[in-house]
Order: sequence, then structure tokens, then C-alpha cells
Amino acid sequence: MRVLAAVLTLAAAPAIAQDWKSHSGDEAFDAETLTARLSGQTLTFYDDGRSVYDSNGEYQYIYGGGGTWYGHWAVADNSRVCVTFVTGVERCDRFVTNGDRLVLQTADGMRFPIRP
Repeated sequence: MRVLAAVLTLAAAPAIAQDWKSHSGDEAFDAETLTARLSGQTLTFYDDGRSVYDSNGEYQYIYGGGGTWYGHWAVADNSRVCVTFVTGVERCDRFVTNGDRLVLQTADGMRFPIRP
């Protein structure tokens, strides 16, 4: 019984962790609009890191100081984009607009604005 309780707790944890800590003015995307917004685009962050969302579903994160992580991206519900890296690790982040700025939110509440 304890094993079942532990498994159920772990299964529920991702849902609990994704509060997203939205700010006033945040506007989410529907899946179709977010797919169109990202497909074929390169987003540049203020640390010069770049996320490349190829239209064929391939993904690259290029660090500002060098180095690249490769994977595949897909739009999920609630304005989220999930990337499965070639290592098998998956992460899901949420995109919103706030005013005229595009912002990436991590599940733990960090916010990364995208350069215009």
C-alpha cells in the first residue's frame, strides 16, 4: 500500500508543480496559434541563448557562450511547449505574451523574456 501511495504522489507532483505563477497581463496561446508563432523561428534570450524551433519538429538550444542541446519540440495544452532532448530528458515550458513581449515561463516559476 505504501508503494502505491508513493507512486500516486509522484504521478500527481507534475500537476502540482505547474502552477506557472502567472503575472498580471499574461496571455496564454491556444495550441494552433503557439505552433504558428514558434514553427520555423529562432528565439533569442537576453543571455544570448537561442531556441530554434524548426518547422519539422527539431529543436536546438544554443548557449550564448557556445554549446548546443538537440531535441524535438511539440506544443501541448495550456500554452506549453515540451522538448524531448536526445538524452531522453523532457521539459515543458509555457509561453505567454505580456504586453507586446513574449515570455517563457518554467514550471518552477522562472520567467525569461524573449528579445524583440
